[in-house]
Amino acid sequence: MAAHDDLRFDCGRICLDLVATTGEDAERLTGPEHLTAWLTGTGVVPRGVPLDGVDGQWVARFRALRELLRRVVHDELRGRAADADLARLNAAAGAAGPPAVLVVRAGDGTLARTFPGPPDCTGLLAAVARDAVGLLTDATARGQLRQCAGESCSLVYLDTSRGRRRRWCSSEVCGNRERVARHRRRTTARSGAGARDAGPGGR
Repeated sequence: MAAHDDLRFDCGRICLDLVATTGEDAERLTGPEHLTAWLTGTGVVPRGVPLDGVDGQWVARFRALRELLRRVVHDELRGRAADADLARLNAAAGAAGPPAVLVVRAGDGTLARTFPGPPDCTGLLAAVARDAVGLLTDATARGQLRQCAGESCSLVYLDTSRGRRRRWCSSEVCGNRERVARHRRRTTARSGAGARDAGPGGR
């Protein structure tokens, strides 16, 4: 079972963070507890708002939206998404109004976001779908879309780095794997060269 610290919140958009809850044969939305952690971690739901209604059906619906978003984003990176998938995304975005966000005074005197009541699943799905619509129709954001260069990683993120030179979804994860693999290849190549030099006729 995935731990809460397996969830990613660094892809640059809420919709991309949802896509990042799966990959490399890992399922990170394994149940209501993890979906709740994702909803509050991304800020889709302000911390402190009750999410007692989250259940297995919510998880299944968010996984279905995630699969749709994965197809649309990857297809747009390679060329263009299917019209049928864009229609499904529009349907999700328009299925309900996202929850109203209110401002309240917190106990420490600061201002905080909240909802007037417990949100429903359809409204939260609509909020994530609308984030995807915003991303796909923003020329600047679309130009920052990158797929991780990690050999076994398919995550997509926004590259907002200077010079647009970011190669990995995470330098600590995929970047480190690539550096380790590169070191192993160099070590193996040197070992092979040494063995050849020490062979018959070598000095």
